[in-house]
Amino acid sequence: MSQSLQDTVQQICRDHQNDRGRLMDIVTGVQAKFGYVNQQAIDLIAKSVNAPRVDVESVVSFYAFFSPTPKGKVTIRLCNDIIDRMHGSARSAQAFFDDLGIGFGETTADGMISLESVPCIGLSDQAPAALINDVPVTCLTSDSAHDIVAELKTHMDPQKLVKSFGDGKNSDPLIRSMVRNNIRQPGPIIFSPCVRGEAIKKALSISPAEVIRAIKTARLRGRGGAGFPTGIKWEFCRAAEGDRKYVLCNADEGEPGTFKDRVLLTERADRVFAGMTIAGYALGAEEGILYLRGEYAYLRTYLEDVLTKRRGDGLLGKDILGKKGFNFDIRIQMGAGAYICGEETSLISSCEGLRGDPKNRPPFPAQKGYLGYPSVVNNVETFCCVTKILELGPASFNEHGSAGSSGTKLLSIAGDCTTPGVFEVDFGITLGEVLKLAGAENAIAVQVGGPSGQLVSPKDYGRKICFDDLATGGSIMTFGPGRDVLKIAQCFMEFFIEESCGYCTPCRVGNVLLKERLEQIAAGRGQPSDLDYLQDLGETIKTTSRCGLGQTSPNPILSTLKNFREVYEKLVRPCEDGLLPTFDIHAAIGQAKRITGRESVVFK
Repeated sequence: MSQSLQDTVQQICRDHQNDRGRLMDIVTGVQAKFGYVNQQAIDLIAKSVNAPRVDVESVVSFYAFFSPTPKGKVTIRLCNDIIDRMHGSARSAQAFFDDLGIGFGETTADGMISLESVPCIGLSDQAPAALINDVPVTCLTSDSAHDIVAELKTHMDPQKLVKSFGDGKNSDPLIRSMVRNNIRQPGPIIFSPCVRGEAIKKALSISPAEVIRAIKTARLRGRGGAGFPTGIKWEFCRAAEGDRKYVLCNADEGEPGTFKDRVLLTERADRVFAGMTIAGYALGAEEGILYLRGEYAYLRTYLEDVLTKRRGDGLLGKDILGKKGFNFDIRIQMGAGAYICGEETSLISSCEGLRGDPKNRPPFPAQKGYLGYPSVVNNVETFCCVTKILELGPASFNEHGSAGSSGTKLLSIAGDCTTPGVFEVDFGITLGEVLKLAGAENAIAVQVGGPSGQLVSPKDYGRKICFDDLATGGSIMTFGPGRDVLKIAQCFMEFFIEESCGYCTPCRVGNVLLKERLEQIAAGRGQPSDLDYLQDLGETIKTTSRCGLGQTSPNPILSTLKNFREVYEKLVRPCEDGLLPTFDIHAAIGQAKRITGRESVVFK
């Protein structure tokens, strides 16, 4: 073991107070310094934080952005989600293969550049896209991929690939990104003008119980998709027994087709942090954590600066805005490439320095969450709504939306459409109206709610975007004429298989079986009974899986079975010759034919 490795790893651990709970930050620091976390580093970390070695190794092996073996100085992570594939990511991939002389999961012979395929990086509105180290590169082509490789070989500095900046704060000196916001329709709540500090001032002028009452009166429901009433969640947490309470913001939008939180963190960070601070006051919490997905690491320096300025202005820290005894601060916890951490209990596990494994419920986080204390987990958009409710009052919020879904909703729209981007719409808008806004009126299918949602057919475009009809965390993916709905479902199943934590058998094994049978049907080797098999297995996985990932992972197949059944029925055929459609007799006897040098007299 080199002295340099030992000294550096131990210093990184000391920088985080040798705190076992900060294991994610420690491993992130070691990975950033050396490009990998080897066995010696794992030993040193375990000893420094007084943790079992297996705990440290499990963190290193669980998260996609960590590696126990050397990677290149530069890692190119090319997005392979369905939207990127539709926009030609395969051509960009081939250009990288040709110029680097490697495939996915490999590193160049000189050890300088690694190439990886990743499922989603939050840039579906400007696909194909890649992350080169932490630098997002958008709108790739085969030509630009060739140029990127040639340029990297000269300077090995991904930041120099950014020749121009996106709109809004993407040009800020602390961001300097080519990413575009693509805010197509700003609405009256989320993207309304900011009045910095006003919402917190109004919250502090009333009691914590009255703040919760205001959130309940506004009928705010969580914007992550499940739609649990925010005020009730806060009320449960405030009433729960515990010496400490915590506020967690879920900024880990990892579902393909979702990118609205990226825009909010870029353009409305103050509004997000204000909402968390208001929650802290309402709950009696003194600490908040923003869990930022690893793919948005390019925003971290900017977000840290926003927090520093808020502390300087008395909006964070001790005795906020002169309110004696109200102390609240926020730290940023980086994720490291694990979709499962978008599930709230997995997110909590990650914040605690563990693998992103889901926790059993009950108890729910509001009863026993982060470090075993009552905790509230809401997403970025929800906290933005909280700020606006306190700023203007619940009545103003209730002026928008539908009977069961008040306020507005941010939609991330991408795919076969003329204007992909972020739209703020009132709840209750029809799907057809949404498609018109995005220039996707000719869509033959629309995925509402990301892969875990449902694929909707044209006959249902009159349905409404709201919690009582088409609920969505925000992702809308549009598919035009010529797209194959079974290939779409297959792509989504690949995603869930890749992202499953592997804890429970229904999800770990069941999704593989679903995908295999779907592929057989798509290849014309299915029979009518396979449709019942898919339905029964899908329902079983939903019922018996441990967490939200497994409980929604069969939806790509179940929703296409429901809404596009005719596609399946055209591909299956009864078993008339006594042989299973999945059994290829000619392939089975092929070797015998080659050995004997003659054709079969039975199977022509």
